[in-house]
Parts: sequence; C-alpha cells; structure tokens
Amino acid sequence: FGGCLADDMGLGKTVQVLALLAHRRGAAKKNKLAPALVVCPTAVVINWAREAKRFTPELKVYVHQGAGRATEAAAFKAKTEGVDLVVTSYALIRRDRELFEKASWDVVAADEAHNLKNPSALQTRALKALPSDRRVALTGTPVENHLTDLWSIYDFTMPGLLGGTTRFARTFTTPLRRGDPKAMERLQKRVGPFLLRRTKEDPGIAADLPPKQEQETWCDLTREQVALYQAMTEATVEGIEDKK
Repeated sequence: FGGCLADDMGLGKTVQVLALLAHRRGAAKKNKLAPALVVCPTAVVINWAREAKRFTPELKVYVHQGAGRATEAAAFKAKTEGVDLVVTSYALIRRDRELFEKASWDVVAADEAHNLKNPSALQTRALKALPSDRRVALTGTPVENHLTDLWSIYDFTMPGLLGGTTRFARTFTTPLRRGDPKAMERLQKRVGPFLLRRTKEDPGIAADLPPKQEQETWCDLTREQVALYQAMTEATVEGIEDKK
C-alpha cells in the first residue's frame, strides 16, 4: 500500500516522512533495505538533506544534484551503495531516468506531488516507472485544478485503486459535475484509508500553532521595469482597441 500525506503547509510533512523512513530502517534491523528516494522540486533538494541531518542524523543521505552528480551506472551504484536516503529533483528523475529505473528502492516519496498532475508528462511517467516497495505522495493540494489531479497522484501511490482514466471519469468526475452526492461519498470511501489530511483550523492542531504573523515588504520597480510595464500595458490596450 501507498498513501497521500496532504497536511497543510507548515504541519511537518517532511518530518513525518523522515520519521517513517527511520522507523522502517529500525524495524528492519539486520535485514538490509534498499535506499529510500525522495523526489522534490529543485529548490528544496538541499532543504530535504538539511532536515534529514537535523531530525534523522542516523540516516546516510546522498544528494543527487548538480554537475558533479553521478551520471554513469557504476558511479551511481557506488554513490547509493549503503545509503539510506537519496534525494533528487523532478528534473533529474526525467534526465537520469535510466539510472533510477535500474536501481531498487524501498520507499519513493514525491514531495509537492501536484507536479504529477499531468499523467502524460515525462517526469510523471519516469516517477511511476520506478521499482519500489512503497510510494508516498506529499501535497497540501491533492486537487489543485481538476479531479484528475487526484487520480494521477493515486495512480502513482497505488496504481489501480481508482481504475483507469475512463473509468474514473465515468464513476466519479462526470457524476460529481452533475451534483451527485453519492459519487463524493464513494470517492471518499475509496481514498480515505490512504489519505492523511490535517488543516491548521483543526481543533487539535490550532491550539499548538503560534499566532499568525504577517509582514508587508514593498519593492519598487526599477526604471527599466517601469518602462517595460508601461509598454506592455499600452500594447495590450491597443490590441483590445483593434478588436472592437
């Protein structure tokens, strides 16, 4: 089984996944597990490595990123041998797909899993092709634009749970568009056991959160930006006038 961790931003999805990985390592004891793999946006790769060092220092981490990363099969195998966690980006999963597909993975976790909402995208197909024992999706917005976003996430975590796209549309999407409340009940029963979602408004959580702090920072445009903005505005207005 896999699942979707859909807590609001700031409620510790990263720490929860690291705790899961550490628990699986501890439970396995002498039985050697394949490395876990975290795939995330490029901007947060280093943050994952930093959080792992802080909260689970017992885990050996390899960051697959940058020009100095292992790009040959032998070098990649040497880098990941004896490692507990590999962290990389969606861009490199697509670019170095062959390396990752030839390796074995214990848990594959997709951070900011709304990146999987397009099932035909190369990065989505590359991630779904990885051999793994468990799959976890992390996203605060399991449904961002369309209900098919949810389908694609679960096609990664638990392929077949929601059927194919045609069956999903016939069973859930179309009835929901028609306002069928039973369709929502069926969908919630299907994904509910494999979805953990907490919001900051939940009574059991809100009391533990610090007061919300807001800070406004004003940033003036440069002269070049002002000129560009003005030119774009005038061009847009002229285009509208021409179409009248």
